[in-house]
Amino acid sequence: MVATAVQVGPSRWRESRGRYYEDFNVGDVYEHRPGRTITEADNTWFTLLTMNTHPLHFDAAYAAKTEFGRPIVNSCLTLSMVVGMSVSDVSEKAVANLGWKSIELTAPVFPGETIYAESEVLAKRESASRPAQGIVTVRTRGLKADGAVFMTLERTILVPKRGAAADDAARGGA
Repeated sequence: MVATAVQVGPSRWRESRGRYYEDFNVGDVYEHRPGRTITEADNTWFTLLTMNTHPLHFDAAYAAKTEFGRPIVNSCLTLSMVVGMSVSDVSEKAVANLGWKSIELTAPVFPGETIYAESEVLAKRESASRPAQGIVTVRTRGLKADGAVFMTLERTILVPKRGAAADDAARGGA
């Protein structure tokens, strides 16, 4: 999502990112950029921070004896990065994440690889209980630099309609 600028006063502008409910169209695909090269340090820090003790993520001697032949990136790290990449396009204005499902890990990611993400809008509907908001479901895919898919997931979010976002209220309306 290209950031836009909204005038908030005389000669004063504020960056605005994300989409309102009205901006989502079923079938649209958003390519999220920039990508991210995952380092060995990223993987080790995340693995240890989250108290994941599986040596496949941080013990090169152990990992060398596995089918992978080297350490693999912690899948919770790649999930976090893929979802994070989607925020500026999909959920920067969201009120809440309503659910994640069908998280599938289809290929390992290794330190040193660059990953990207893209999201397809699967469904949208107005909220029955919150008239100023709508519900949007996307399928997000994690891709390696060569285009190989390593992860897919579905995410449902609650999104404000135009003029009803928190940042709209902060500037006195849309």
